[in-house]
Amino acid sequence: MKAPNNLHNIVDVFLAFLKLGLTAFGGPIAHIGYFRTEFIIKRQWLSEQQFSQLLAVTQFLPGPASSQMGFSIGLFRGGWLGAIAAFIAFTLPSALLLFAFAAIAHQLDNAIGMAIIDGLKLVAVAVVAHAVISMAQKLTPDWQRILIALLSFAMLLIFKLAIMQIAVIVLGGLAGWFLCRQQQLSADFRFPVNYGKQTAWILFSLFMLLLILSLFAGSQLNTTNMLAGFYQAGALVFGGGHVVLPLLEQQTVATGWLTTDQFLTGYGAAQAVPGPMFTLATYLGAEIPTQLPAGWNALLATLAIFVPGFLLLLAILPLWQQLAHLPNAGAVVAGINAAVVGLLAAALYDPIFTEGVNHWLDLLIALGGFLIIYVLNRSALWTVLFCVSASIVVALV
Repeated sequence: MKAPNNLHNIVDVFLAFLKLGLTAFGGPIAHIGYFRTEFIIKRQWLSEQQFSQLLAVTQFLPGPASSQMGFSIGLFRGGWLGAIAAFIAFTLPSALLLFAFAAIAHQLDNAIGMAIIDGLKLVAVAVVAHAVISMAQKLTPDWQRILIALLSFAMLLIFKLAIMQIAVIVLGGLAGWFLCRQQQLSADFRFPVNYGKQTAWILFSLFMLLLILSLFAGSQLNTTNMLAGFYQAGALVFGGGHVVLPLLEQQTVATGWLTTDQFLTGYGAAQAVPGPMFTLATYLGAEIPTQLPAGWNALLATLAIFVPGFLLLLAILPLWQQLAHLPNAGAVVAGINAAVVGLLAAALYDPIFTEGVNHWLDLLIALGGFLIIYVLNRSALWTVLFCVSASIVVALV
């Protein structure tokens, strides 16, 4: 009787997350609200305590927070296959939409098409500005964390080195260790997983091995280096979906694999689809010209950016109690989160603002898109519609 019940649970997980993958607009913060409504209030798959602790874990770890939460909920409900079902169902709709957009993006070389691309770049300005302000309000509430964020911002603008993005995350954690010792993590809880610490350590070792190998990858354009770049971005992104932007930009634009226009166009398009922000990797993979067909590139890039966060999550779940009790663990996380605010603010200025805003009308359009999200509290989809429409009107006038 156990197999049919488990199969039934896996199907339930797939259908529940497919519904969210088709309708969950608004980014990772909004996704968490959707998850709470769907899995605590409606389906009662989790308790409030389980949900809050899971949220704490995903904020503690690098990776796509909402996708990690969904992966965990699938794991708790349907085991390993349930976790995979949750990931596929939640990710597939946006991945397919962005792959389709990549297929037609090269045809947008007329006046209207260029206006659409310009509008999507202005979407990136508005959405990332909102993300910076929202994250700063939450993650830098005191002078210590404001200082860490400002220093991270300054370092990234002054030192134009690829290693600086990793450096500010590490230095942010060290600064938090000394400056944010009042921050604590709650750990009086165990997650309902059906594997033990030995499996957890094997998964963590695999995560670290792949990360170390990715750091030795070069900038020459080939499939191996592409996979390493996306894996490295997924392994180091603290703070949610928007923070992956500067890491991916470093891996794809700074290496010369893509142009800034291609990158920002994809980021703007990613705001118009439901589901996880990390499916931007699908679009970027399809645009990177390696020896493989675009479809394979898109699939491999998507898997590469999600896998590290899932490996680390699976490793941490059975060990959460012990890790959260480590001395000053909360302080280190607070420092890293503050550094992430500076990281995203630096990306907002360069390349998002410098590449997207070329005229005072561009600035007005981006400001209008920002006000739609920040003041009117509408979803990013409305900002996409406004910025693209306004850009087309300006091009035609």
